[in-house]
Amino acid sequence: MTASDNIGVDAAFTRSANWLAIDWKACYHEVRKLQGRIAKAVREGSWRKVKALQWLLTHAFSAKALAVRRVTENQGRNTPGVDGVTWSTPEEKSKAIDSLKRRGYQPKPLKRVYIPKSNGKPRPLNIPVKKDLAMQALHKLALEPIAETTGDQNSYGFRLERCTADAIGHLFLTVSQKTAAPWVLEGDIQACFDEISHEWMLQNICTDKRLLAQWLKAGYVEKNTLFPTTQGCPQGGILSPVLANMVLDGLENLLGIFYGSETLDGNHRRATKNQIYLTRYADDFVITGRTREVLQEEVKPLVREFLAERGLRLSEEKTRVTHLSEGFDFLGQNIRKYRMGTANEKLLITPAKKNVKAFINDIRDTIRGLKTAKQETLIHILNPKITGWANYHRHVVAARTFEKVDYHIWNALWKWARRRHPKKNKHWIADRYFHQEGNRKWVFSCVQQQDDGSRKHLHLWRASDVKIQRHVKILSVANPFDTSYEEYFENRDAIKMANRLTGRRQLLTIWQRQAGLCPVCCERITAETGWNLHHIVQKVDGGSDGSSNLCLLHPVCHRQGHSSGFKFVLPVGCENLTSCDSSRVP
Repeated sequence: MTASDNIGVDAAFTRSANWLAIDWKACYHEVRKLQGRIAKAVREGSWRKVKALQWLLTHAFSAKALAVRRVTENQGRNTPGVDGVTWSTPEEKSKAIDSLKRRGYQPKPLKRVYIPKSNGKPRPLNIPVKKDLAMQALHKLALEPIAETTGDQNSYGFRLERCTADAIGHLFLTVSQKTAAPWVLEGDIQACFDEISHEWMLQNICTDKRLLAQWLKAGYVEKNTLFPTTQGCPQGGILSPVLANMVLDGLENLLGIFYGSETLDGNHRRATKNQIYLTRYADDFVITGRTREVLQEEVKPLVREFLAERGLRLSEEKTRVTHLSEGFDFLGQNIRKYRMGTANEKLLITPAKKNVKAFINDIRDTIRGLKTAKQETLIHILNPKITGWANYHRHVVAARTFEKVDYHIWNALWKWARRRHPKKNKHWIADRYFHQEGNRKWVFSCVQQQDDGSRKHLHLWRASDVKIQRHVKILSVANPFDTSYEEYFENRDAIKMANRLTGRRQLLTIWQRQAGLCPVCCERITAETGWNLHHIVQKVDGGSDGSSNLCLLHPVCHRQGHSSGFKFVLPVGCENLTSCDSSRVP
């Protein structure tokens, strides 16, 4: 490490922790620069430099500020730990930045709560206190470049820029060809997060060992009783998904060593013996093979031994070998090869029957629970559910399923309407709740009165309104911390946003005018980050809803701006993105 290496970080040490005056653009720039250097050092195998850069990052003001912002501006920002602290004011957040110090730090026990699983069983969730969450977020910034650089190429769960559609896309590339392996090992790890070996993590994960040991051994509180934790990685912490991924990384390389593999086009790997392919999403994975015997007698014992070293074991109930002609469910979708004629086969990926049934039951339960609600309230609640589920399955063969789901939703709404007016005939009920829009009849719609006296037309979206669009799988070798892939990820984000804003011309125009950047922090606005519409001149001051008076902000930046009265100043280089006068105080 040279003296020049510390210039940016040393400047950060002397920076004031005034929450409303923080230059977020400079913070992001500093952290990204150090993360890129960590990833480069990992690729070069210079682990001493990796540890030195990690120390710089975890002691930098910029990283501490971003860590506090992460835990105080997310959806769970109002959920306290055992100490009841939430860090809700700018003053508390400023003090929190100064409190993130390694010396004297001792994590507190986790608060144990339970959330329902899809099968009805409770899933334990552990909630750390805000300071522990922030410390984990801080060290995650230093650990993620390592996890992304050393991770399995075809691992897609809890990874930056990766999603379930990428995992399904890789499976399609793997098994869609005529000569593809016809057998699949469906793997499931039993109680993965609860049984990971602490000793293995402390020996093999490159992070602050003392802090990692403290987090793992902190214990949890349930019904005012403290329980120790001797194994496992508690679910609920910010660092837990990264740690779990790093524990499971290495399985793809192990299979490559035993069966031989080569990278084709940077998009997937080809096994040169028995066609052994791995696709993993978190602790769920599938492995393809040429024969049932090679998967059952060779691959499965190999996976079992790999997991045993990490304190894990396969779930014998959920782990099985299946032929593609029978089909199997993975990530809520069914992958199956159908015989077309006498010799041809065709791979179809469709929404899984269990997933469809669970969704329809959820919609029915929601409608039954709103027997006395207004029609506009019901529409506002159902629309996000329907579009969210349909968007998840939009990349597969789902058109017929969408139509089936629409029928069941219509049927549930008709019963809801009939129940509200038992003395009215069906024609009156149909005229009251269902209308015609263009050539479409039986549209569940209404008119909502706005506060300014205007009227807004609301209608229930249908699943079949979501158009089927094939997903372009991410390059398996693409690393978000590698500068050579920066343009690649920017192009992917632009395509995602264009698809997301299809049919919403005004939002797309504003996003393009801002060059895809948030005017406050100058970070990219993507489908993953989300956005809020902000009126440059407030409507109470005479501002309009036209595009010229609107800009897109990150939800975090929008909340912080309104809480501070928009007293911040746009970072240098972002002034021309919009005409927003950010120094205005309402």
